[in-house]
This record gives sequence, C-alpha cells and structure tokens, in this order.
Amino acid sequence: MENSTHFKVFRLVAYGDIGQLKYFYFAVVTVLYFVIILANTLLIGVICIERSLHEPVYLFLCALFVNQLYGSTGLFPALMFYLLSDTHDISLLYCYLQIYVLYTCALTEFSNLAVMSYDRYISICYPLQYNNIMTPKIISSLILLPQVYSFFINAIIISLSLRLQFCGNILDTVYCDNYSIVKLACSNTTLNNIWGLVVPALSFSCTKCPTIYSYVRILQICLKSSKETKQKAFNTCIPHIASLLNLFGCLFVIIQGRYDTAHLPPILHTILLVYFPICPPLFNPIMYGIRMVNIRQACKKLLGRHTKT
Repeated sequence: MENSTHFKVFRLVAYGDIGQLKYFYFAVVTVLYFVIILANTLLIGVICIERSLHEPVYLFLCALFVNQLYGSTGLFPALMFYLLSDTHDISLLYCYLQIYVLYTCALTEFSNLAVMSYDRYISICYPLQYNNIMTPKIISSLILLPQVYSFFINAIIISLSLRLQFCGNILDTVYCDNYSIVKLACSNTTLNNIWGLVVPALSFSCTKCPTIYSYVRILQICLKSSKETKQKAFNTCIPHIASLLNLFGCLFVIIQGRYDTAHLPPILHTILLVYFPICPPLFNPIMYGIRMVNIRQACKKLLGRHTKT
C-alpha cells in the first residue's frame, strides 16, 4: 500500500483539450441520445399497446429495449456534462455507480440475447410444443433472471473495488470502468483480477454457448425445410444475429482495454471506449423496427391512428 492516498475523486483525462470542438461533440452526443430515447421508447410503447405483439419474442425485445434505456442513462448525461465542463473530475460514489449501471446493462444484454435465441430455437425447432414450453411463468423467469444475475454479479465486482486503496486518480477514459480503476490500486488486487477473468468466462459459457448452439440447430432445421419456412425463419433470426454480431464489438473493446493503447490516435481510442454504450441501443431498435414485419406494421397502425385523430 505504498504511497497510497485516500482520493475522493477520479480525473477523466480522455476528454483532453478539445477547445471549441466540445460544442460539436456535445451536439452529436445530444442527437444520438435523443434518437436512442425516441427509438427505444417508441418500440416499448408499441409492444405494450398493441395486443398482437403480446407474445414471448416481443416481450423479450421489450426487456432488451428497457435495459438499453437504463444503460444509456449511465453514460450520456455524464458525457454531455463533461463535454461542456472545464473540469473533468468525477466523485468516487458516482464513478462506482456508473460502473454498476454500465456493467449490469452489458451483462443483461448478453443474457437477453441468449434468451431470445432460445425462444427462436423452441419456436422453429419445436413449433408444436412452443406454447407448452413458453408458459407465462417461464417467460417471466427468462425476463427477470438475467437482470437478477447481472445485478448480483456486478454487486460483487463493485464490493471488491470499494475496498481498494489507490496510488493515483487519473483515468484515461471518458467514463469510469472497473479495469482502469483496479490498475490504479496500491492494495492487493488478486481477487479483483481473478473475478475479472471468472465473470467473462462464466458469462460467455452461460450466454454465448447456448446462443451458438441454438442458431446452429436453427440453421440445420432451415436447410431441411421448405423455401417459405426458410424465409420466415431467416426474417425472424437475422435481427437477433445482427444484434449479436454488433455486441461482439463490446468484447473487442474489453480485450483491447487490457492492453496498452497509447499508440492509438486519441479519437480512435475514445470511439472504442464509447462503442458499446452507444452502438447497441442505437442499432437494435432500428434493426428490429425495420426487419420485423409485425413491429413495422404495428408502428404504422398506431401512427396512422394517431394522425387520423
């Protein structure tokens, strides 16, 4: 614990000296945040209002969109504030709160996509048994369990970080992340490092392996089916697969964050940092709104009803 100090704030230096560009960046971030809120809220409203969408696949989508709104609140308000602020200090309490919100959002999103792949697997591979398997009790459990699991796992991450003593308070990021904080610690970080390896491995095995298996089985069924069945299956699965591929960008960001990125241009480094908090909540509602016919028709129906009144 040599040269450790009780810091009350961390300093986010990735903002740097951006000068008058801060107003441009602020405008871009504000527009993105507005689009994310509008798109996700619109689809949540459509799914809740339109009774024809009260089916498991759309309820899981609704949970995904709610989670994305939750995660966006962990980044955008702070990002907008610090872009215009002359000081970039963040309190320890808010820093840990931001980590908790962003990490629970990320883990819940991985779990939600695994649940959605399981739903498509049952729907396509066992269509006659679908209603018997996907009962209201099972649906409620599949919506709630990813959130409970994520909140519990990340509560442990935060509790391990809270006990640390720090030798510095400079974070080369635009928001708080747990790995950057652990690197500043003077105290023993063995438990943090072990947990930091166990959680990704556990999360991958619990979410990605079932997801990959589900889509492999779906592909096998599709190859043996009629052209019409193939088309229907691909139309429902393509948005899920696209969301999954987009989310793999998050894994790249996590991996690159554990290596020296000083050789990267500052703007590229910042883009990698904000990729996950921005891209999935922006990309997913647009993808599902465009690709899923029932959602698109429900949106047109509700908007048409609104314009008539």
